[in-house]
Formats: sequence, C-alpha cells, structure tokens
Amino acid sequence: MTDAIGRLLESDAAHMVHGYSDLSALRRDGPVVITRGEGIRVFDHTGKDYIEAASGMWCTALGFSETALIDAAIEQMRKLPYYHTLAGRSVNPAIELAERLSALVPIDGARIYFAATGSEANDFLVKFLWYYNAARGRPLKRKIISRVNSYHGATIAATSLTGLTGNHTLFGLPLPGFLRVSDPHFHRNGRPGESEDAYADRLAAELDALIVAEGADTIAAFIAEPVTGGGGVIIPPRGYYPKMQAVLARHDVLFLADEVITGFGRTGEMFGSETLDIRPDAMTMAKGLSSAYQPISAIALSETIYEGLVDGSDQAGHYFGHGTTYAGHPVAAAVALKVLDLFEERQLLAHVKRVSVRFAEQLRRFAQHPLVGEIRQVGLMAAVELVPDKASRSAFEPTGVVARRLRTECEREGLIVRVVQARDSVAFSPPLITTAAEVDEIFDRFAVALEATTRWAEESRLVRFG
Repeated sequence: MTDAIGRLLESDAAHMVHGYSDLSALRRDGPVVITRGEGIRVFDHTGKDYIEAASGMWCTALGFSETALIDAAIEQMRKLPYYHTLAGRSVNPAIELAERLSALVPIDGARIYFAATGSEANDFLVKFLWYYNAARGRPLKRKIISRVNSYHGATIAATSLTGLTGNHTLFGLPLPGFLRVSDPHFHRNGRPGESEDAYADRLAAELDALIVAEGADTIAAFIAEPVTGGGGVIIPPRGYYPKMQAVLARHDVLFLADEVITGFGRTGEMFGSETLDIRPDAMTMAKGLSSAYQPISAIALSETIYEGLVDGSDQAGHYFGHGTTYAGHPVAAAVALKVLDLFEERQLLAHVKRVSVRFAEQLRRFAQHPLVGEIRQVGLMAAVELVPDKASRSAFEPTGVVARRLRTECEREGLIVRVVQARDSVAFSPPLITTAAEVDEIFDRFAVALEATTRWAEESRLVRFG
C-alpha cells in the first residue's frame, strides 16, 4: 500500500459516515475506494478492475463512461447551472422532461413532480396523498399498506414504508399508520399443494381483511415495487397484481407503484408496471432515469390526485406548501432527457430483451447446484438464493453469512454483486448496455466464486454434500 492510499483510507475512517455498513469493520479495515469507471467496469484504489454486475445501486443503466450524458450535463451547466421550480418559476429541461415522462408512464394525463432521490419521491408521495385526502374531506384516510421484505427508501416515511426490519432497528420506526401485508414469494411462502393462483387469492384475501379490519376510510394507499428489489428480486405469481388491484378498487384505496429500481428498462419494458400488468394511480421513479449520472427522481400523479392538490391549494389560501431546492434541477433534467434520447436512438429496450435471453440461460447453469435453492429473474435483474438443503428449502442460520462470503469470493474474481436481506441471496442487475459476451464473463466469474464458497461452507460445516 502506498503512503497516498494509506492516507486516503485513514481520512475516510476519520471523517466519513457510511450507510448500510458494518461501521466498526469500516473503521478498522477501511473501504474499497472506487476511482474510475469504464463501460460496465469500475476500478478501485489498487487498480483492480471489477465487472459491476449490480449497476452500483441498481442504477447505472448506461455504464460508467457514457460521454453523451457527460456532454449533456456540461452543455446545460454552461446554459443554466441551477434554477428552481418554486413560486411560479420553471426551467426548460424540467418542462420537457415532465412532458416526456407524462407520455411514457402508464397513467393517463399524468402530472410530474421532481425530487432528488427515490427516498424523497416515496416520502413526498405519502405527504401528497395526505394532503389530497384532507382536501377532499377525508382527513383520516392516511394509512399506507406496504409489504414485508419491501424497500422504499431511507427517509423517515420511506423507511416506515420499508418492510425490512433491519432498517427499523434503533430508529424507532416504522411510524404509526404504516401497515404491512405478506411478501408475495411463492417459492418460499406457498403452502404444500397450493397453486400459484390459489396463493395469489390468499394474499388478496389477506389484503382485503386488513383493509376491513382497519376501516377503508382510514386507508389511503397500497405501495409495491413491481419486482421487489432490495428484498431479493421477488417476482409475484401471475394474477397477483390483478387480484390485489381488484381488492383496492373495491375499497377505494390507491395503488402506488415504486418504480425506483424497475423503471427504465430493467425488466425489459420501460416500466415494471407494464411487465407485471399493473395500472397504478401514482408512480415513483429514480435511478435509471439519469443512469445515476445526476441525482433526480420523479413522482407521476393521476389527474384525479393532482386535482385534489389544486383543491387543497385553493383551500389553503391559494398556496401549496411543499417544495425543495433541487426539484427539477436543470442539469439533472437535461441528463435524464438525454437518457430517454439514448433509449430511442440505441433501441435499448430491444437490446435488453435480447440480452435477457442469454442472461436467463446463464443463470440456469446454476439451477442444479447443491447450494442454490432458487433463481429468480426478469429482464436484467436476478437473484440467486443459497440454501443448506434444496429439498426442505431450509435457510442458513444466521442469515446472510453465506451470501456475504459469496460476495467476497465474487469480488476476489473481479465481480461486484449485491447481498440482499432476504435469506442468503445475491442479486444481479448489470448495466442495460451489457453485451451477451459480458453476460458470459459475469457468470464465468460467478461460477468460480460459487465453487469457492461451497468449499468454504463444507469446511465450516454449514453444509454437507455427498
């Protein structure tokens, strides 16, 4: 280690706070510092290269060196580096982006509100719905239903929506009024002899019972990721969403689609709602919207919800009391516009559909591996779940140790994957620009890491094969 690198790691330990990390281990060992990126690869402070098979945080859809996005940011910086969209002001890129998103999302006449992160978008959406219902004379209609094992962000409200209990510990969350129904993971939670259709019926009945018990006049909305991302790439059975939406419609409860991960091509369609047969009343988007080159997110509201905000503004002295400094930031909006241009120019959705075939083929290589309990995949997102015994579908205890070991072995092979909090799973979400040859390279490296992890698990007596 050079003196310069040593000083860098010491400075990190002395000055930075890291999220979703073992803080004691970081203070002791220091982080891996990523210094540059090229295509689907990143390079650390030692010069080691990695295939970034998680797109950072599910977000760098166009890879790490897309000059068209860099140029778009520079051009807008020179025109207007910043202005706000508050108090009757606006900026050209935000106007154009809102128009294009309104035409893209599966919500008729959608109105768009911009924010900086997915967490903000989900937080603000909850706030908007409270305002909307109060304006319509239903001030008690505030409760939000989400799902066990879901992830919706890191603000106080977004963490309350989140169904991962590790994100609540010591924070005193979730807040009251945030309710939970079951994770739609059929492989894990289906009963013996139960069909997928019957399983979906059971979960719809659970939702119905919760709404009846709480009182439909107190329930504002149900929120779901079309495919559960941070909770393990859980793909609900066919028929699940139509059945859930029928319950919601019967009780006048809105459906909110969290498209922060699944939006912009990740599932093979522009939005996960299109892949999974969802007609949402509102949507949140982020991550792939700018390929993470600039922080930006968006909320799409139905015309009905927006008119409720207008009514509320009229009632509150002609004043809508919400706004943020960076909403509709012109540089972020300009980069997002260029992302949408590139989707069209390069026919990225068609590319994702083609490469997803190879992606699925490579994943099937591991279906019979003794350590692999289930493989879940749609488009260019997938998870491989590890189990000690395939037949019983039992889980490792403590949860997460084997998956973290696999992540370490992957990184030794120059491959970055994500450990997800659902059981012992690792997730893949490579950049959308990944080629078939690069998919092969990803899974060749993964195969080596999986074998090393299997040997370690056997030596540690966590498993016994043969």
